[in-house]
Amino acid sequence: MKLKSLIAGAAATVITMAGYTSMVQAEELYVPSLSYRTGPFAGGGIPFANGFADYLNMLNERDGGIGGVKVVVEECETGYNAQKGVECYEATKGKGALVYNPLSTGITLQLIPKAPVDEIPVLSMGYGLSAAGIGEKFPWTFTYPTSYWSQLSSILKYIDSNGGLKGKKIGFIYLDAGYGREPIPLLDKLAPQLGFEWVGFPVAGRDMQNQSAQWLNVRKERPDWMIMWGWGAMNATAVKEAAKIRFPLDKFIGNWWAGAHADLDAVGEAGKGYKAANFSGIGADFPALQDVKKLVVDAGKSQVDPEKVGDVLYNRGLYNAVIVAEAIATAQKMTGKKVISGADMRMGLENFILDQARLTELGLPNFTGDLKGDCKDHEGGGAVFIQQWNGSDWEKVSDLIPPMTDVVRPLLEEAAAGYIADKPEWKGQTCG
Repeated sequence: MKLKSLIAGAAATVITMAGYTSMVQAEELYVPSLSYRTGPFAGGGIPFANGFADYLNMLNERDGGIGGVKVVVEECETGYNAQKGVECYEATKGKGALVYNPLSTGITLQLIPKAPVDEIPVLSMGYGLSAAGIGEKFPWTFTYPTSYWSQLSSILKYIDSNGGLKGKKIGFIYLDAGYGREPIPLLDKLAPQLGFEWVGFPVAGRDMQNQSAQWLNVRKERPDWMIMWGWGAMNATAVKEAAKIRFPLDKFIGNWWAGAHADLDAVGEAGKGYKAANFSGIGADFPALQDVKKLVVDAGKSQVDPEKVGDVLYNRGLYNAVIVAEAIATAQKMTGKKVISGADMRMGLENFILDQARLTELGLPNFTGDLKGDCKDHEGGGAVFIQQWNGSDWEKVSDLIPPMTDVVRPLLEEAAAGYIADKPEWKGQTCG
């Protein structure tokens, strides 16, 4: 009888502990991070992943998480490979994933049709499919704070305000992949409307560090301005080649993935004058980043080199985490639940408000432009600014430049309609 009692007691303890473990696991907010710390683009993937994880971990350390619930960030290595990205998605979606940040246009394109089926939103922050900014057609995909198309329109506005666009030739050098080709339809549309011509210079992935042929063609074409949609080793190589043919670097503008410290540190003084778009704050002189440094980095709970806190892509990853955290907090308030679902997260992504007052509360004053979640507008229409390399660091050289929304929005709507035209089962949503 004593043995039976002991066995029964042990069994009860196991059941109790199992129940406790389930309860603990249920009381968490699970955010997978599709990172790439290996492969040809690791130089960009590493700082982004660090900034993303460190901000959410800082909220755990400082605030006990979000709404009193700890955030669990689990990285899954994709190597910037679409197939591996899908494998990571399938391996993690059943763990209560709230949102996916693919950090790759190729992976994003694979996840867009999966999101409504699994009811887990995709946040491709400033990348991915530009047409997904049309919320009525893409209820489960978001491109906050702005799409590639809107970003390109802001860059064109900057060029127009610095000598005019009409009658000018714009060179467009781009990684010959889905990411690099994404803005081409907008160039085709805007060129006749705004009176400029453009010429493209594709760079294959295998040729990122061997662009002599492209820049020989640039010298022959003699464009007035160059715009770059580059990534990884392509960026530094392009700036070096531009300097080699004496192309004026102050008329060479990269997009926000072609303007990081990882790109220009290797170029140094030779890259002085080169410009790039950006939408997140530069440097670590923000109260929130000081909290990150104190509570996470200095405490040995981060993978980042302390000297890299505040670098462009670290801050970009941190901003991505801010959007995720604000959407979670909004969903918690709207549902009254501490532990939310992917469907709740989608609601949060359509209703959060990240204005200057809120940014100041978060310890990020003037870190970025205003951003507001919206049912119709999953793009955000966010403004960008232009930064310039001074030979050793980036400096902000323009005010925020709003996109050409009146021009871009109809084109996004047209592209969104085209995407779903051959998908009769596709479900949109009606926004009030």
